[in-house]
Amino acid sequence: MLGSRWTGLTHFKTFFRSFYFFELLRNTLFYSFGKLLVSVPSAILLAVIIYECARPRLARVVQTLAYLPHFLSWVIMYGILLALLAPGDGIVNDIIKLFGGEARAFMTDTKTFPWIVIFSDAWKEMGWSAIIFIAALIGIDPSLFEAAVVEGVSAPQRVWYITLPSIRPVIVMVVLLRLGTILDAGFNQMFMLYSIPVYSVADIIDTWVYRQGLLEFQFGLATAVGIFKGVIGLALILVSNWMVKRVSDSSLF
Repeated sequence: MLGSRWTGLTHFKTFFRSFYFFELLRNTLFYSFGKLLVSVPSAILLAVIIYECARPRLARVVQTLAYLPHFLSWVIMYGILLALLAPGDGIVNDIIKLFGGEARAFMTDTKTFPWIVIFSDAWKEMGWSAIIFIAALIGIDPSLFEAAVVEGVSAPQRVWYITLPSIRPVIVMVVLLRLGTILDAGFNQMFMLYSIPVYSVADIIDTWVYRQGLLEFQFGLATAVGIFKGVIGLALILVSNWMVKRVSDSSLF
């Protein structure tokens, strides 16, 4: 290792000057922010619904069913999505044809594929992410809700004025931590779902690194890209945390 040739910024320049750099960065940011904007609100909504449910047994059943997909690998999830969206005998296309429509190849369509990626990720991880928010909801002082009931406050108003403000620090923490991995758009998911027809909208930094670093043995290039992702993630956390501290009393540090 000590006798290796020092390459300096060569690998960084190779990545930045790559013909696919801007396409890879665009796709990665689109999926990362798309998953953030869909997954976090859906997890909060699920947590609030479970917390507000008046039937404890029903709440436990819903929570269990919601976080079970987290334990399924993307290989199994791909099989489920294929059974739902296959152009030949997929359940969704069968329903479309039943009403006189034409079957669509959702998994190989550049218009529908990005949304399949985002919403399938939310479906898989929503229940697991909701556990954090449920734990935060349990910690809310019950006297706040009792006082609201005495004052005649409706359930939606309790959620808006008591529940959400009470868990705001946890929401901020989760969002800031997610920003730190904003360039990790989900290699396992994309590797299983993407195909040649959707490369233009499906190829992300991690899949490119897999092909260049592992298949072509360019380990230095793969490491340089990893450092680039880490620096961007750290910068986003620091800037976002500074902005949050300026406008509220909640921050990561």
